[in-house]
Amino acid sequence: MAAQTQAVTPLQFLPLSTSISPSFWHRLTDLKLHHLKLSDDPMPICGWFGRGKQVKDRVTGESVAISAGLELDTASFDAETDVGASNTTVVIDRVRLRGVLRNFNTIEEFKNCDKAKLLDELGEQIWQQATSASSSSVTLESLNPFLLITFADLKKYRYYYWCGLPALAQKPGWEIVADWREVSLPGTSTAPLHLLRGDETETGALADAAAFWANTPADERRIVLSDPSAHPSAPGWPLRNVLLFLSITPTLTQPITSLAITLVRDGQAISTRIRRQGGAETKEEAKRPGTVGWEKNEKGKLGPRMADLGPLIDPTRLADQAVDLNLQLMRWRVMPSLDLEKVKSTRCLLLGAGTLGCYVARTLMAWGVRKITLIDSSTVSFSNPVRQPLFEFEDSLNGGKPKAQTAAAALKRIYPGVDATGISLSIPMPGHPIPPTAQDAVRQDLATLERLVDEHDVVYLLMDSRESRWLPTVIGAAKGKLVMNAALGFDTFLVMRHGLPTEESAASTPAEIVPGAPYRGQLGCYYCNDVVAPMDSLSDRTLDQMCTVTRPGIASIASSTAVELMVSILQHPQGALAPSDITASKASPAAPSSGLPSPASPLGVVPHQIRGFLANFENLKITGHTYERCTGCSKAILEAYRTNAFDLVRQSCEDAKYLERLTGLDKLEEETEALLAEGLDWDEEDEEAEL
Repeated sequence: MAAQTQAVTPLQFLPLSTSISPSFWHRLTDLKLHHLKLSDDPMPICGWFGRGKQVKDRVTGESVAISAGLELDTASFDAETDVGASNTTVVIDRVRLRGVLRNFNTIEEFKNCDKAKLLDELGEQIWQQATSASSSSVTLESLNPFLLITFADLKKYRYYYWCGLPALAQKPGWEIVADWREVSLPGTSTAPLHLLRGDETETGALADAAAFWANTPADERRIVLSDPSAHPSAPGWPLRNVLLFLSITPTLTQPITSLAITLVRDGQAISTRIRRQGGAETKEEAKRPGTVGWEKNEKGKLGPRMADLGPLIDPTRLADQAVDLNLQLMRWRVMPSLDLEKVKSTRCLLLGAGTLGCYVARTLMAWGVRKITLIDSSTVSFSNPVRQPLFEFEDSLNGGKPKAQTAAAALKRIYPGVDATGISLSIPMPGHPIPPTAQDAVRQDLATLERLVDEHDVVYLLMDSRESRWLPTVIGAAKGKLVMNAALGFDTFLVMRHGLPTEESAASTPAEIVPGAPYRGQLGCYYCNDVVAPMDSLSDRTLDQMCTVTRPGIASIASSTAVELMVSILQHPQGALAPSDITASKASPAAPSSGLPSPASPLGVVPHQIRGFLANFENLKITGHTYERCTGCSKAILEAYRTNAFDLVRQSCEDAKYLERLTGLDKLEEETEALLAEGLDWDEEDEEAEL
């Protein structure tokens, strides 16, 4: 017989405190950015609690009680994941609870939501289970749902949260009628809650209480609970709703008003006897109690908590998430179809690390591009830092630092997560002879340039001379790369993409360009409009011709336009083969107001060329087809490159007319003169006829 207590004391319950791992907030951040976006719909989560334990203090030798809390981590979002084998919710000493997460979009919504109503909705679910005529699915888990409301400040990595573990405050409650005593661990069951009868080892489930205890005397009924509390006389919060269920469930002939409880903790089990204050309550008398359970904050008051992960996260990782934040926000409301991963994974090769190169690199980083390689052969001069934003005054001292490496280092200082590389490399140019002693070096430079083009997806031509763009144009065309070109005049700029072969371009003659219609033939390259081959434009120049004389703001305009055009191309289903489209509606690309078809790229049109005129602040979109005698992308040039690339480079450098002979441009003048002469004869004949 159980020893009697000297005085009857109310049974109190120790609330569960939440313990949220940083991995939970990282997972929530990812879900919010990529999946939830503006949705604040409830979503299922799960958490776990362990067993309370006693730990000996190493200094004093005294035993310290440590209660377990409700643990949440990244696995909490996998609500269907059990912590153990199938059909069980416990492994050794961890019990799973299911919950609901409500993540609000603003701090005001978080503060002003009806918290009492939210918690009471779960309380109603508990009451319906407890009073249902069918209780076959009742478990410790189902009687103890939890609610977590949050607001994630993703700019500062601060997470405001408040957890509620609803319990129905039953009145009258329960009281302890026997001393707590330590007992042997009963049975071998791993269930977090099971029933016993007297000294029998057979166990029963909570849902089977009516049948299991049908003929069992009241003093032989016992429940065994995996208990998160370490308090010597207060069981954990999950027991509260279990006792409510046993005291009012309609499946029992007589509600339970007296039973023994055994609390299994880490390494020990303690037991006592309890009874319902006021005795039995009929089913008709049972009324739904009020719901309690909001967790207290660190000040011991009812209120939310805040987790500040900023100081805990590696600064580089913080930068990674911050760089992508604004981009991901585009997909929430403005442009859900935007494929940011395609942009992020694009490898960009920038030929030229001057004014255009610096601005292009910065804009690429703003779009989330991680792989940027810069090539340049010059050094930083005193005039560069004010116009080229990746350089500083110190970079121009002592003869100047190499531009490419210095620019790459600056990119890494701005954002450590970028894979930026700078390479000093000279690019052979038509009309610039190669000394015999330098041929091996040029051959090596050519091989390096070819390798770099192979390793990247997009090639930017950002050099300061026309002839320096020729060899990368040829290599890009031969290897089928997307080549972006940006060039400056005093108050004008050109941004264009080089065309690639398409099915329509297989015809012997270029497709006709129809105004207002997308052009699906092969688009031209930088040299397709030329009637002469590129030649030496750097020698015999005055000072104003040697320096870049442009309006200072035009470089950033051209650079950003080039990057934006690249991103629009990447979003098009046909990518680099996208037809030139210059006639989109003035309305949003997603909802054009005119009768014109909506562009295939969610960002709008993908023109071939954009020519900007700063004098009147206008842009002109132009489409140009490929030219069969082009010195940059014609079949003759590409065949010569594939046959012997170095020989093509060597001859074009040493003989200014070589490319014209190779492509047939040298015959163009003769053909033109013949046509003019033929046209002149027609004019004379017409005049004679009129006489």
